[in-house]
Amino acid sequence: QVQLDESGGGSVQSGGSLTLSCVASRYSGRHCMAWFRQVSGKDREAVASIDVDGTTTYADSVKGRFTISKDTAKNTLYLQMSSLKPEDTAMYYCAARHRWAATFNYWGQGTQVTVSS
Repeated sequence: QVQLDESGGGSVQSGGSLTLSCVASRYSGRHCMAWFRQVSGKDREAVASIDVDGTTTYADSVKGRFTISKDTAKNTLYLQMSSLKPEDTAMYYCAARHRWAATFNYWGQGTQVTVSS
């Protein structure tokens, strides 16, 4: 079972940058990884994902500002966030699924990102 541990959240001003990290234990190269975010009272939103072959996808709201990447040697997933906006404020979650699974079934505990104007 994959275990995920996020870090790197914090408070920044609008226009600032943060990098989130997610260390995956028991991770294999056969897992797709992703970042989601959720604001209290709203649905969880997919932010970015990276497939087994390195293919990345992004939500329209973060394209050009966020970059997802992974270091397989360190079993670590990253989310580099720049030009942050107040609407990026949310709890950010790391997630994983086996490449053949339909849904993400492994989740971290989340890390809070707060962007002030």
